[in-house]
Amino acid sequence: MPPPTNDDPAARSGDEVDVSAIGRDPDVLEVFYRAHIEAISRFVARRVDDPHSAADLTAEVFLAALGSAHTYRGGPGGGRAWLYGVARNVVANDRRRSAREAEAARRVAGRRLVDDDDIARLEERLDAEADARRTYRALRDLPDRDRAVLELVAVDGLGVHEAARVLGMKTTAARVRLHRARRRLTDAMRNDGEADAEPRTATEPTLPTPTPHAEAPA
Repeated sequence: MPPPTNDDPAARSGDEVDVSAIGRDPDVLEVFYRAHIEAISRFVARRVDDPHSAADLTAEVFLAALGSAHTYRGGPGGGRAWLYGVARNVVANDRRRSAREAEAARRVAGRRLVDDDDIARLEERLDAEADARRTYRALRDLPDRDRAVLELVAVDGLGVHEAARVLGMKTTAARVRLHRARRRLTDAMRNDGEADAEPRTATEPTLPTPTPHAEAPA
């Protein structure tokens, strides 16, 4: 078999494929999925604490990406930033669903049932992201847009320009919101620390270090 060429989807990384083609080309979809599945799994695991919900939401992110791939127009951050935007919308929509029984019934027909090994791996991932979830809960008192920029940069490891792309704002505005969110979070955590036996004196909040991944920007 001849080696793959530059036109072969298997020879390209997830950010190099034509994202708009993932809905119609299974080869492009496979490359895109393999390139981003770990990052999206971590994104979801930072925001939910149930392995079945994590599995459902991770799958739903890629289903949503398939359904909206035709709207992709490129831009700063490429396919990775676009997919994080899809993931953020999926998680937000899930939180707005009031009836979890109806949600489960809606998913049963299309979800792949996970086996015990899958659940064990998801539980390990949820344990690994426990600190990130605690920080995420601490961010809830911040204004929505300020909190979202801080989450994407400090928790999920996106660059400021990628976070701006995800949130549909200019990079300069994202930098202002990031600075403001860090300052407010520092104040909130310092106030909480006054009740501890050994309060923290750091000038910046202690945020989880995002796990590096191949598609991180240079």
